[in-house]
Amino acid sequence: MDPLPLVVCGTAAALYALGRRGKTRPWREVSFYCGVALSFAVLEPPFDDWADTWLSAHMTQHIVLMTVVPPLVVLGRPWPRMWLPFPLRARRAAGRGLSRSPSFRRSAGFLKRPAVALAVQSAMVAVWHVPQLYDAAARNEWIHVLEHICFVAPALVFWGALLDAPPVRARIDHLHRAIWFTAAMVPSWILAIVLAFATAPVYAAYPSLTDQQLAAGIMWVPGSLTYFVAAIAAFYRWLEPGGAEAPAAEPRPEELSWT
Repeated sequence: MDPLPLVVCGTAAALYALGRRGKTRPWREVSFYCGVALSFAVLEPPFDDWADTWLSAHMTQHIVLMTVVPPLVVLGRPWPRMWLPFPLRARRAAGRGLSRSPSFRRSAGFLKRPAVALAVQSAMVAVWHVPQLYDAAARNEWIHVLEHICFVAPALVFWGALLDAPPVRARIDHLHRAIWFTAAMVPSWILAIVLAFATAPVYAAYPSLTDQQLAAGIMWVPGSLTYFVAAIAAFYRWLEPGGAEAPAAEPRPEELSWT
């Protein structure tokens, strides 16, 4: 068993549990813990061992980490709840430092825009599926860890913005959310087409052409499923009365303070 996923997932679950204040919606907590448990499951044996052997399993691992774990986690409203277990003095000092940093505010505001978040996420997918980098990640554990970080971090920002999870909420209406969710499917389609129609294995670490074609199918259909469901849900919310309005700028009652 790799200790790193255990430490990361265990720490996240512990901070989330310790940060609980007052009444919370049970389904949000279930969603968060399911996301953490699922990430642990795909990063540890036997699934991680399968990913070392089969491209289809490796692709499934990436799909889960990018399109299943992030929405489950952000639906749990983890930020700033996971910040609350830290000492109040430390939280206030960090909050003052960040609030007084114009570069941090500009960077945070820029990165949480759906177009930017999607561009970063798509760029990570494109870069890490270059054969040389993909093979390096398959053969070196630390490069593999870096690859996963590059997939998960932008995905958390993208899903957080569009699923209205503070502090990365996007002030756009539900129709625009549906459009961005639909656009997010395109990179996986392009990659799936490349893998499916290649006449030889693309990655030296995975020499089976049949396995590669299976991975393409996984990327094409399951890789798009979560985005498709989210797009349909956002579109139907847009059809509801008031759905064409952007969310209000004021914090919602259930949002927790950073201090």
